[in-house]
Parts: sequence; structure tokens; C-alpha cells
Amino acid sequence: MRILLVADIHSNWPALSAIPLACDACLCLGDLVDYATDPVPCVDWVKTHADAVVRGNHDHAVAQHIRPKGGGGLRQLAAATRPIHWKLLNPARLKYLARLPITRHIELDGLRFHLLHATPRDPLDEYLTDDVEQWRARLQGIEADYVCVGHSHVPFLLEVDGIKVVNPGSVGQPRDGDPRASYAVIEDGKVSFHRVEYDIAATIAQMRSVGIEEGVVTLTEQVLRTGGRIE
Repeated sequence: MRILLVADIHSNWPALSAIPLACDACLCLGDLVDYATDPVPCVDWVKTHADAVVRGNHDHAVAQHIRPKGGGGLRQLAAATRPIHWKLLNPARLKYLARLPITRHIELDGLRFHLLHATPRDPLDEYLTDDVEQWRARLQGIEADYVCVGHSHVPFLLEVDGIKVVNPGSVGQPRDGDPRASYAVIEDGKVSFHRVEYDIAATIAQMRSVGIEEGVVTLTEQVLRTGGRIE
């Protein structure tokens, strides 16, 4: 069985549409929205193709009409793009985001999958990358073969006391220095990581078409073309 893992799409439709959908099942680990400005096809793709989805912190914020706190960098991007989401997403799509579960536990091909966006201690907001000891502390009481997460925008695979922790990286806004859209595949119990180029210029052009201010567009383009660097 071939299982596709995607996370952190962030309204970047050119990136998501470049991901090959050659799989028997698709798992989405949250943050469909914010940062870029084409949320409708991204939400609809997930609704159509994902067999299980969990809510990310940006999904929660958009659905609950939470205004971002001020600041620079990524906070500036969220503050500038979130109001566009409230204009573009109809009530049905906002309700879909609001009703996404915080965690899911499913079984596929005889394997147990525990899905969440961040960490078991804080499923929406805690940032954690590939630190084995920190993950060991957070996996207490979790019964699964795979714990699948997103949030950090950095792909990794850890084995912690018999549990594989998998982060597929970010589809729509990678932050590991590689600008290509990131995803992972689990096939016959083996995890592989993949990257695919996409039309970044199309993402930037779409942002301009909905009226995002030029300074925000420039910052977004820098983040996307450098794989996450903010100057």
C-alpha cells in the first residue's frame, strides 16, 4: 500500500497541484491555509483526496476569525493574507476547517497511524524537530506504529522506542533551504521523502492578483525561493 503524507500547504495551489497523486491513501497533517492566497482549490483538494485530515494552527485561526498579532516576518505574512481568506472561503469551507479534528488515530494496511499537526503535548502549536529525547517525552502513552506530524516545515524521520515519527515537510512553504514542495510516502512500511519543483512565479502572481501589498509579496517570494530564509 502506498500512503501519501502532505502537510503545511498554506494556500499554495501551484505547489499542491504539483504533488503526484499516485497513492492508495492520502493523509493530510494540517495547515491548509494562510501565507499564500489561493485557499479554495487547496481546501477542495484535501476534501476530495485526503482519507484523513487533522487541523493545524492556521486552519484553526482562519476558521475562528482570529486576527494575527502584529510583528515582522511570518507574522506579517499571516496578518496580510488572512483577511483574503475570509473573503475567498465560503461558510461551508470555513466550517470544514473548523470541524477538522485535532488528532486522528487510524489503521491502514495493518499499521497504526496517529496523526496531529504539532506534538502530542500541544497538537496545534508546539514546534519540535528531530530531537529524539524531546519526542520520547511526548510519546508517552501513544500506541502507534507511526506518529505523523507537520508544523515545523522541515522533513524528518525518527525512530523512538519502536514508533516512527514522520514529518513530510511543507508542501507550500518549505523552511529547510530547499524551495521545492516537500512530501513523504510510506510504502510497504518504508518511509521515503520527495521534492517536486513548482511554478513559484504563479504563486506570486496570484497574490498580486488579489491585491496583497507589494512588500508582503516581495517577502513571500524571498521565503519561497530560498526555502525559508527571512532577511
